[in-house]
Parts: sequence; C-alpha cells; structure tokens
Amino acid sequence: MTTPAIDTVTTSDIPPMKRLALFILEIRKTILVLGLAIAAGTIGFYFLSPQLFHIIQGHLDQKLAFFTVAEPFLAHVKLALCITLFVLMPWIIFIFWRALSKPFSLSQKAVINFVFFTCCLFYTGSLFCYFVTLPFGVKFLLGFESQELQSVISVGKFVSFVTIFVLAFGLIFELPIFMVFSSKVGIINRQSFAQNRRYALLFISIVAALLTPTPDIINMLLMGGPLYLLYEAGIFILSFIEKKPGKC
Repeated sequence: MTTPAIDTVTTSDIPPMKRLALFILEIRKTILVLGLAIAAGTIGFYFLSPQLFHIIQGHLDQKLAFFTVAEPFLAHVKLALCITLFVLMPWIIFIFWRALSKPFSLSQKAVINFVFFTCCLFYTGSLFCYFVTLPFGVKFLLGFESQELQSVISVGKFVSFVTIFVLAFGLIFELPIFMVFSSKVGIINRQSFAQNRRYALLFISIVAALLTPTPDIINMLLMGGPLYLLYEAGIFILSFIEKKPGKC
C-alpha cells in the first residue's frame, strides 16, 4: 500500500518572528468573516438545540437539572456553538494551513493534503470520543451512585463535559499531523521523537489532565492512552517519510 504524497516543504531563511507575523497577517484576512460565520451558525443551530439535546442526553438514563435561571439558555447556546465549530472545522483548518503556507513555503498540494488528513483525524477523534470513550466515561462516573449518593446532573455542566471532551479528542488526534509537519520543516525529526518518549509521556499526562472535564484518573486514561498511541503512530509514519524525502 502506498502512502498519499505530500510535497516536500521547502523552508527559507525567514526569521521566526517574521514567520509569526506572516502567519498572523494571513489569519487576520479571514478572522472577521470566520467570526460572522460562527455567530450565524450558532444562531441557526440554537433553534435545533432541543433535538441536539435529545441526542446527547441519550448517554444518560435520567433528566437533567438546572440551578440558575439562565443555565438552560446558556447550555443551548453552548451546544449550538460547539456544533457550529464541528461543522465549520474544515474551513477553520483550511484557514490555519493556508496561513502557514507563506511563512513555511508550503506548496498548494501540500496545503490540500494537510487539510484533508487534518480533517480526517479531527472527525475520527471526535466520533471515537462520542461513540466509544464518552459512553464508557459516563457509565463509570455514574457507577458511584448508591442509596446514599443520588446523582443530580446540571444541564450546563453536562453540556460542557460532552462538548469539551468531544472537541478535545478531535484536537489531540491531530498529533501525527503535527509530528509530520515538524519533521518536514526541519523543527524536529523522527529520531528526536523516538528518543524523547518519556518526556512525551509526561507531556501527554499533563495535557490529558488539563483537557479532561473531570480530574478522575479514568477520563485521563481515556484521553491519554489514545494520545500516546497516536504519538507512536506518528513515529511509525515518520520512519517511512524520512526514508523517502519529499513524500509522505
């Protein structure tokens, strides 16, 4: 099986600060339009939020509660915003890679390939979380319920738990893309990634602790485990890429 080709990234002697300035300049060109699109999408999906709530509440066998007057409204807005970001993610990813194309001299073909694989990994991570990790995590956490401990789950907290978890999983699944990009532009190569596994494991543990909505060890493992496997997958992919310069 042949791996999809990604053009070699040819880097010039652009100073780091100038690269950052070029990146920010490219982002500024579309940030207003993107902001308006996110706002419009949030308003549109707000009217569908009751149906969306019914879907995500399928992970629970009980009704949700609210403890402030504004909590249900804010929960609906938060859910609508999350769905908007999920739908617009290909556009957001395209803007990101297009902004990187100038400071790092990415070819158009390289940008297209990076956008494609970034989108694939984001949606794979998000769907893996929603259908595999999230049900297990919810079931485990509610397993502490007993005659002495009855669960009363806040609608705002539950929406935050689901949305943060799903989006975070989508983002951490981008790790192999980051590793490939770092290798192609000469920031860090496969050998360095392989030699620094213990530091990577420490960093992954910290990231999992920061991104998981709850501080329990189970949810940290549910996020940290796949993240470390992705790190090893990135090293494996780089072993083929670095043998064939200019291809991925």
